[in-house]
Amino acid sequence: MFHMQLEWLNTLKPNFKVLPLKERMLCGLGALLGLALSSLISWWVLGGINAWYIAPMGASSVLLFAVPASPLAQPWNMVVGNIIAGIIGVSCALYIPNLTEAFSIAVALSIFLMMTTDSLHPPSGAVAITAVLGGDVVHQLGYYFIAYPVLLNSGVLLCIAVVFNRLIGRQYPQVATQLNRRSKDPTPTQKVTIQPEDIHRVLAKETQLLDISEYDLQKLILKAQAQADTRFQIDLRCQDIMSKDVLCLYDDEDIQVALDKFKQINLMSLPVLNRAGHLCGTLALYEVVEWFQKATDLRTSWQDQVKHIMSRQVVTVQPDQALQDLIPYFVERSFNYIPVVENKVLVGIISRADMIAALYRQLQHR
Repeated sequence: MFHMQLEWLNTLKPNFKVLPLKERMLCGLGALLGLALSSLISWWVLGGINAWYIAPMGASSVLLFAVPASPLAQPWNMVVGNIIAGIIGVSCALYIPNLTEAFSIAVALSIFLMMTTDSLHPPSGAVAITAVLGGDVVHQLGYYFIAYPVLLNSGVLLCIAVVFNRLIGRQYPQVATQLNRRSKDPTPTQKVTIQPEDIHRVLAKETQLLDISEYDLQKLILKAQAQADTRFQIDLRCQDIMSKDVLCLYDDEDIQVALDKFKQINLMSLPVLNRAGHLCGTLALYEVVEWFQKATDLRTSWQDQVKHIMSRQVVTVQPDQALQDLIPYFVERSFNYIPVVENKVLVGIISRADMIAALYRQLQHR
């Protein structure tokens, strides 16, 4: 009997990921700092008036710090949603005498208008109710209630959320850009699997609002596809196909010398070593071209060595690393080559041509 009751209770639970302890603590810490700082700032700005902070900010903090990737937590939703709810709530409080009718109509109209303007923010429903049931202190403010405390509280809490989320490595607000940064076409993987247009058409037929953006859904599907691809492993290691005789640049070489080396090969970029033989960067041909374009600029006239214009962030792999790991870099990020490093020493490179040859070989043996 107890087991049946437990199963029934489990059906009521959402299919929701439980974050690791560290992440849960960061979410709580963010809400603590956000609410404390925003309330103190609001108190200071408003001179301690009774309506200096409103309860809906607590609900907003849940979204801003616990689920910042949610479309409902984005700045547009919070600001526009609260403005709409504030206007509707104050209007209903002024013109509808019956409080129950007033806040019910206020919330219903707020939901409709927020969904119409793509600014749905659940805590805004509480803003509408607060405007109606907030008592004489709120009623005396009239439409000023929208400016303070609603917009003041929202703006300060939002700024704190942006800073906090970025400090802990989260992207907030979410920027809905294409996964393919080079063109408007789908990525190479999307072209042969699920394309953005497929997702768009399915979402267009949905009659319910899903709490995930189309962009995030694309990213998840692409990651799931990459995970599924690991079941079809390529039985090769980086050391099996890497080129060991590598033409390199040195960080203290003249840029003119670098250009001469580019003329010798058909690669768009080359690895850069220091004199100890350690990989310290990479130089792309376009960076050399940009340097020549700025050659007459006195501000950059001192930049005459490779280390002055090279990129210091380099993706590397180990000799015994599975070749499967490299596919996303060549397919999705259009890498020309990837350096193979052992104990910080460059031992080879794997070019796009090497990868194509390895994949072709794999297809022949299937």
